[in-house]
Amino acid sequence: MRIAILGGTFDPIHLGHIKPALEVKHQLELDQVWLMPNNIPPHKQRTNVDTQHRLTMVEQVCQQYSQLQLCDIELTCDTPSYTAKTLALLSQRYPQHQFYFIMGMDSFIQLQSWYQYQEIFTQCHIILCQRPGWTLANSSPMHALLNQYGINAKEFLNTLSTQPQCGRVITVDINLQDISSTDIRQRLLQQQDTSHLLAPCTAEYIQQHHLYLD
Repeated sequence: MRIAILGGTFDPIHLGHIKPALEVKHQLELDQVWLMPNNIPPHKQRTNVDTQHRLTMVEQVCQQYSQLQLCDIELTCDTPSYTAKTLALLSQRYPQHQFYFIMGMDSFIQLQSWYQYQEIFTQCHIILCQRPGWTLANSSPMHALLNQYGINAKEFLNTLSTQPQCGRVITVDINLQDISSTDIRQRLLQQQDTSHLLAPCTAEYIQQHHLYLD
């Protein structure tokens, strides 16, 4: 199967994660999108709620959206979650699947700072989510890489049978949601309404367990 991976702390998971994942699946005609909660993100000291809460919230979202599946591979590790290592493990564990890794432009322009980032291109295609009409500045270090490996979603699909198994940067124009977990946590702390930013199951879970109140 053709599987896209969307990783994150999901602290909490929200519609800014869910809607783009569904759009990507539709535009690239993927079989599934796997939501992969990070255990110990390399760039963060800790998460705001414990791993079990984050895992359960993602699991409930996957139950609500059949196109999404939970991938808990990083939650079994006691070390920071490095994408290159995780993708290598996934390729080893599921050799029957072809993997794609979803990221936004803000992450892509920082990709050269990621641990062994070159290895990512040997394990999967990158799906680069961008707003329609947005272009990467020529001054960006990633501009040359995008020129070399980039291809838009429509062209990729039209030539799917001749594309390599990994190594392309597939640009997808989507309606990115202006939502952040940080903003949601702040709203919850101030007891403001967040129901329009979360899946109903997530909003109910947060309320039930009194999360993000301190």
